[in-house]
Amino acid sequence: MTHDLPSPALGFSPAVLADPGRRLTRNEDSAYGSVRLLAVADGIGGQPHGEVASAVAIAAVRDADRRLPADPGDDTTALSGLVSDIARRLAAAADEDERLRGMGTTLTALLCTGTEIVLAHVGDSRGYLLRDGALRRITTDHTLVEELIRGGQLPAEQAGTHPRRSVLLRALQTGAAPDADLSRVDARAGDRVLLCSDGITCVLPDDVLRDVLAGHRAPHDAARRLVELANDRGGPDNIACTVADLRVAPAPVTPLVAGAAVETPAG
Repeated sequence: MTHDLPSPALGFSPAVLADPGRRLTRNEDSAYGSVRLLAVADGIGGQPHGEVASAVAIAAVRDADRRLPADPGDDTTALSGLVSDIARRLAAAADEDERLRGMGTTLTALLCTGTEIVLAHVGDSRGYLLRDGALRRITTDHTLVEELIRGGQLPAEQAGTHPRRSVLLRALQTGAAPDADLSRVDARAGDRVLLCSDGITCVLPDDVLRDVLAGHRAPHDAARRLVELANDRGGPDNIACTVADLRVAPAPVTPLVAGAAVETPAG
């Protein structure tokens, strides 16, 4: 007689980094990493207090990480609850301080339940998965340019130079209902994931991301190199990234936070 044995629990071994870039003095991006939850939030430039918005988002991520049980049950519900919580916090902050009205942020978050990975995504920050040397993007940009490409109105190779490439169609923003993509991600031990703001992807093509992620053994070394390369290529925007390896029973780590979530009170 045979018995099915429980699969060893999977978790993340993360590194997080943030940098203001070369052309901006204030960082409105934030990043988070723990054994089971990763996130990047990019405060919307041109809107009031993007640094507060991304800090609010990461504060909610941190609280969700503390609050969720070891087995979160319906994991997509857990992440949709996180997105709704961020929206509520943004609205409450704007109600308390009218200067914050209109602020917003992107959010890309990954939750590891121990057996699978779940994604929540809104905006133009990105998620990537590296497996066996091949890189796959696991998010879709919620931008005008992406809509034009999908509709066949713009060749993909022109996306990087389009004058409206930064126009967002969806974000977490005061005065708007939360509308995030929720999905399960095919993942297994040995995979490496990258979450990053567009401060990286606006200057580094996917082949460079792949080479960096595949060429550095430690997640922190890969994250540091991505920041260095983005700055070497002009650093036109704030930078935030989380690089993590998916491992069986990874060593416990104190949750890591970087960027505006460290520097800006989120209430």
